[in-house]
Amino acid sequence: MGLRLLKDAFWGAAPSRIQSAIIAAAIVVMAFIPGVADTYTPLFLSWIMTYCVLSISWSFFSGKAGYISLATASFYGIGMYLQAILGRQLPLWTTMILAAVMAFAVGLIIGVVTLRLRGIYFTIFTFGLSLFLNRFMNWYEGAFTRTKGRMVKPYDNDTVFYALLVVFAITLIAVIILNRSRFGLSLKCIGQNEDSAQHLGVRTTMTKVLAFAITAAPVGAVGAVMSTKIGYIDPNTAFGLNTSFFPVLMAIFGGMSSTYGPIIGAVVFYALQDYLLRVTNWHMIIFGAVMVVVIMLLPNGVFGVVDTILRKRRSAGGGAEASHQP
Repeated sequence: MGLRLLKDAFWGAAPSRIQSAIIAAAIVVMAFIPGVADTYTPLFLSWIMTYCVLSISWSFFSGKAGYISLATASFYGIGMYLQAILGRQLPLWTTMILAAVMAFAVGLIIGVVTLRLRGIYFTIFTFGLSLFLNRFMNWYEGAFTRTKGRMVKPYDNDTVFYALLVVFAITLIAVIILNRSRFGLSLKCIGQNEDSAQHLGVRTTMTKVLAFAITAAPVGAVGAVMSTKIGYIDPNTAFGLNTSFFPVLMAIFGGMSSTYGPIIGAVVFYALQDYLLRVTNWHMIIFGAVMVVVIMLLPNGVFGVVDTILRKRRSAGGGAEASHQP
């Protein structure tokens, strides 16, 4: 019964008000954490919310449409650099909105240019985009600003925490709404069979481009916020390739079949990374080995395992009921 209630609440079989209540309660509880926890906890949760936003955004587009994007670092870095350039003249909330708008606009342009490509070609292009922006900013700073990186106006842990909480809440609610909409269904149809979706009347290119741009916006906003916590950015920090690869691993680990799978993946992923970083100098090797083993053993993610257990229990229950029929 407990597992069935869990499935009803998070897989969508239950009324949407149950999901809304769970999300609202979780956000309210998190809002009180800075006032009752130590100084480290808000910072720890800030990084978790950052990865949650990145993995949710990646999963909504790539998990549904089947187009593997490695452009997360591009949008994240755009947000960071915009904050570094404008952050001393404008309030944080303003630069967050501007970063989201700029990431959306860049995502729209990139989507129009590239989303007529299919398969590995789109993945290669998005990977190359992050590399290009990294190299371009290195060249630009060396040739024109004569600096290596930029200082960013810092904000305290609580301000960063609440800014990320707002972005996380908006991203999660937006994805839940889109998943239940005709737009989300169209994107899922594209992932299952794009040619069939097109024959059914789905405007496939427009749907892909819009979804790609929408998911770029929160990534840009998060980049703007986290740059204030880091305090100093350079092209390698802003456009680091780990920012593109980590959300993919998180979403796969948690499971892309559910909105909440990437959140579980982000929480476990960062908590494990943070723990290993504090206890050993071999943290990256151990962390990589653990993630490879886990992903190999859980190809459908944590939520996929739970879903399999629920299906088996239902099948067993249905067989038992049938055997008792006269």
